[in-house]
Amino acid sequence: MDIIQALKADYLRFPENQTFSLYAPNVYFKDPMTQFSGIQRYQQMIGFIQRWFLNCEMELHSIQQTGQQIKTEWTLRWNTPLPWQPRIAISGWSELTLNDDSLIASHIDYWHCSKWDVIQQHFQNQA
Repeated sequence: MDIIQALKADYLRFPENQTFSLYAPNVYFKDPMTQFSGIQRYQQMIGFIQRWFLNCEMELHSIQQTGQQIKTEWTLRWNTPLPWQPRIAISGWSELTLNDDSLIASHIDYWHCSKWDVIQQHFQNQA
C-alpha cells in the first residue's frame, strides 16, 4: 500500500473510515490540545471527532515525504453542536514519522492559530 495515496484518501473522507493499519500499535500523537500513545487512544480520538463534530471536512493542501518523514498541510473545518452551530476552521500541519516497518510511529499536529483563536471562533457571528 502506498502510504501517501492512503493518507490522501483518509484526508478526503476524514473522519470516516480511516486506515488505522497505517499506524504503529504504540503510535505517539500530539496536538495543541492533547497527547497520548497507542492506536486505541488514536481510534477513540477519531471516534470522538466523528461523533461530535458536525459537517467535518479535512482539506489537504499538500503532502510530501522525505525519507521516514511525511509532512502534510491542511485545514480542518466543522460545526460545533452548540445551538448556533458555529463553523470552526483550524489550519495547520502534521509531521508524521515512520518506523522501520513503514508504519506511522509519531503524528504531531501544529496549528497556525492559538487555542484561544479556536475558542473565539465559537462566539463570533453568533446568531
